[in-house]
Amino acid sequence: MTAKTLPGQPHIAYRGNELFIENVRLADLARQHGTPLFVYSKAAMLAALGAYQRGFAGRKAQICYAMKANSSLAILQLFARAGCGFDIVSGGELERVLAAGGDASKIIFSGVGKTRTEMRRALDAGIGCFNVESEAEIDVLNEVALAAGQRAPVSIRVNPNVDAKTHPYISTGLKGNKFGIAHERALTTYRHAAALPGLKVVGIDCHIGSQITQESPYLDAMDRVLDLVQAIEATGIPLHHIDFGGGLGIDYNGDTPPAADALWAKLLAKLDARGYGQRQLMIEPGRSLVGNAGVCLTEVLYLKPGEQKNFCIVDAAMNDLPRPAMYEAYHQIVPLTPRQGANTNWDIVGPVCESGDWLGRDRMLNVQTGDQLAVLSAGAYCMSMASNYNTRGRAAEILVDGIQSHLIREREYASDQMRGEKLI
Repeated sequence: MTAKTLPGQPHIAYRGNELFIENVRLADLARQHGTPLFVYSKAAMLAALGAYQRGFAGRKAQICYAMKANSSLAILQLFARAGCGFDIVSGGELERVLAAGGDASKIIFSGVGKTRTEMRRALDAGIGCFNVESEAEIDVLNEVALAAGQRAPVSIRVNPNVDAKTHPYISTGLKGNKFGIAHERALTTYRHAAALPGLKVVGIDCHIGSQITQESPYLDAMDRVLDLVQAIEATGIPLHHIDFGGGLGIDYNGDTPPAADALWAKLLAKLDARGYGQRQLMIEPGRSLVGNAGVCLTEVLYLKPGEQKNFCIVDAAMNDLPRPAMYEAYHQIVPLTPRQGANTNWDIVGPVCESGDWLGRDRMLNVQTGDQLAVLSAGAYCMSMASNYNTRGRAAEILVDGIQSHLIREREYASDQMRGEKLI
């Protein structure tokens, strides 16, 4: 049977008139587990990781999965077994990595608002490095480390003022963003950190944004970071590693980000040309490892034609897939079993009591009540950002491996949500 793959989704394909993920029919999973339902391809995630691994072949490099993209335990376990470290941004994410069997020494702790409790727990766990993001944080981490009788390994996140050319909510490398130390203050900040007895300076960090689809911002940021490395080391402060963050985009709707191995071939050539090719490298991909590995399955509840808009009301909502409501983000939406006949222009909307609860606008589809749809590119920033708004339970999750499917998260019910609540 001939398979017809979907753009940007090499492990998701129509076989005849049925949509498959790897070798599993998605309609079977929807029937067995209900909807909304997240389904992920193990092969797609490992293939995405493989592109980075090929790009770094022969180099001293550590790939740390930016787990905020999708923090489900089985996915963390998959990346840990593949040799990845982890980029975390909270104490809760630290606990998830440890529960999934991740190596604490391969953890990088990023984020602008680490608490003293989180710092102490991370020190006790023996994480690899703190990416500190402000001068005030440097002083607090020094105090926490001294009180614990330890020296905290630190890398300072520098804001290079480079435009990542992405959505403003996920741009992180400009002067107006809350992240990192201003490029102009970096040298002074490094001198201060190096003088503190509770800290051990081990690296430099830079991360300019997310869903980046051009290579030029990376090349520009690398030049600015390497200029700083040269200036910092000239003062006698050695930097063991250089961390270039993550942020590589995926194909949501005809986007054309560079392949990870092709991008890093150019970045490594620049490193070599400047004499830093053998330095320990750290990178933190997230979306590019998991985004196109996942789909969200949903059922059509009602069709509501109107004078100005036709609404296709489905059982998935903004609490399951927040990206359209938050960023006006585009996700392809396709039927599990396409129908013959003319298409109609529909807005795909959910049951949540908000006009912002939409998954896709102006989609040409031939659908009927009871049909099942797949929202594509749903592996990143969907389940990890899901909420219980309107007391809706979070969806179940399935990991597909060839012909096998594994339930990796049970569906959440109202009783699960109310378990920790108390009546007066």
